[in-house]
Amino acid sequence: MLQLLSWYQLLLLFSLVGVLVTPVSGWQQEAAGFALPAYPAKSDPLTQSGFVHYYDLDYDRAIHDFERVLKSYPDDPFAINHLVEAMLFRELYRAGVLDTGLYAGNAFLRKRLVKVAPDVQARLQQLALRSIELCDKRIRENPKDAEAYYARGVSKGLRSAYTGLVERSWFAALKTAKGARKDHEEVLELDPSYADAKLIVGIHDYIVGSLPWAARVLAHVVGEGGSKTRGLKELQEAGDGGGEAAVDAKVVLGLFLRREQRYADALAVGTTLRQAHPRNFLFAVEEASVLNDWGKGPDSIAAYRGVLASAREGKYLNPHLEFAYWGLGEALRGQRDYEGAAEAYDTVQALPVADAELVLRSNLAAGQMFDVLNRRAQAIKKYEAVLAASSDSEQASLARRLLKQPYRQN
Repeated sequence: MLQLLSWYQLLLLFSLVGVLVTPVSGWQQEAAGFALPAYPAKSDPLTQSGFVHYYDLDYDRAIHDFERVLKSYPDDPFAINHLVEAMLFRELYRAGVLDTGLYAGNAFLRKRLVKVAPDVQARLQQLALRSIELCDKRIRENPKDAEAYYARGVSKGLRSAYTGLVERSWFAALKTAKGARKDHEEVLELDPSYADAKLIVGIHDYIVGSLPWAARVLAHVVGEGGSKTRGLKELQEAGDGGGEAAVDAKVVLGLFLRREQRYADALAVGTTLRQAHPRNFLFAVEEASVLNDWGKGPDSIAAYRGVLASAREGKYLNPHLEFAYWGLGEALRGQRDYEGAAEAYDTVQALPVADAELVLRSNLAAGQMFDVLNRRAQAIKKYEAVLAASSDSEQASLARRLLKQPYRQN
């Protein structure tokens, strides 16, 4: 059961990526002969502008645009969802939880906290409830309104991510996530060509299909089916569909391909995203990370250094430079450039603003590199810095052992 829960925690994180939407001007559909109601917020020019800022990670300007759209269309659930997404992701980016490299272990999921100001929490909750109320009303008026089911699924996906990552209530979040999938399955029943709805469905299919055999049997018992192959296919179709969720489907597809060690395919997806959104710091870092996982250390090092050079030139807005320096340290370490790795790790804690957990990991890694270089006094200072910052963390436990016995690189 614990294994099942941990995989569903990952599902929530990937669903977090999957509830983003990118507007497509004037896009309309018909399902089963019914003319669907207009959702004008989707094609409003300010929505287009808001998502340009959004994918530049310029959340404040995105929120400003989406607030104006919502003022024009207060009863459009898409307008509400756009604003909720931008507000939520601004908080998650600030908290450092959008770095995919941090999702490798369940310890991150258990311990990482996302602190959201009370007024922001209240606004997010109020908007989420309003969006679902509007969708419910439209569905009552027209049970075959695919757009309303889709918008409600997005609303539930956002609520699931918020409940899991901010409120730390995993089981409540899982219940809401299942509701999101059900809504998007309904969309596909009404209109099998609605590619955007394949995003959340594909995520669920892949995650459940990735469970160990025993856990997968348990999942089927509680009504959860899945297939990795089908999930990847659905994500590919959502990414190629040119609809609202195409960009986000590519983000998730790249992450899953990386997990499958299909690095060439993952890199191709990542390169497409970086080229389409050159000001997005996270896309650039992800590309460098895939190269390192693929075993192309020198290329990864060059990519990380290119990201840092672009950051110095002001190409990115408010980049989390610690992600790039940490990744650079890992790539240099893999190439046995221990001096360079120590310098990269050491830079993380010297940054004016850096994620606290990554500072801990970087201090520990820098200490290990100093031990390999036989600079024991510097290594000890790093281990002591870890203990001073967090005496009960996983890094602190390892630092205590390394204070007794120097680290040796295998």
